[in-house]
Amino acid sequence: MSALGYKYTPKEVDEISKTLTITVDTREQKNQHVRDYFLKKDIAFVNRTMKTGDYGCFIPANPEFGIMRDMFVSGSVERKNGVDELVESIKDRTRFENELIRASRMPFTLIVEDVNGYQKILNGTYRSQYKPQSLLGSLKTFEARYGFTTHFINPAYSGNYIYHTLLYLAREVLKS
Repeated sequence: MSALGYKYTPKEVDEISKTLTITVDTREQKNQHVRDYFLKKDIAFVNRTMKTGDYGCFIPANPEFGIMRDMFVSGSVERKNGVDELVESIKDRTRFENELIRASRMPFTLIVEDVNGYQKILNGTYRSQYKPQSLLGSLKTFEARYGFTTHFINPAYSGNYIYHTLLYLAREVLKS
């Protein structure tokens, strides 16, 4: 049985997955490249205020498949536009940790748009005076404590990464 009380066939999961809609937090900034990817790939998205993360998703109501109202999928992706933004978030420990506490109840992924971000953390090549050892320790402690992972990626792939992370999360919800 799925989370909806019905076991969908693989074909039904494929059809329902095509209707997936991405939610974009209204406070998310500098994300035109992500929006452009969604538009180019004809991926539905809406702007909404989100309590946790920058991106989430839902399956719109579809009575044909027994989905009588929008079904929000528990899970989110937080996007940082580089190591400097990540450092500032970690330095603001209370706010960042409060978000991680909320996120710990669901699948959560943190992406940092800098393919060399991990190396920059190790070498201390960021604007803050935060010591590299302390920054790495804080990040890895938060990951262990709240059960998420951080991925350093090229910004050109952010839209794809966000979409596929949420798509396959939704598919698993439909299958379970």
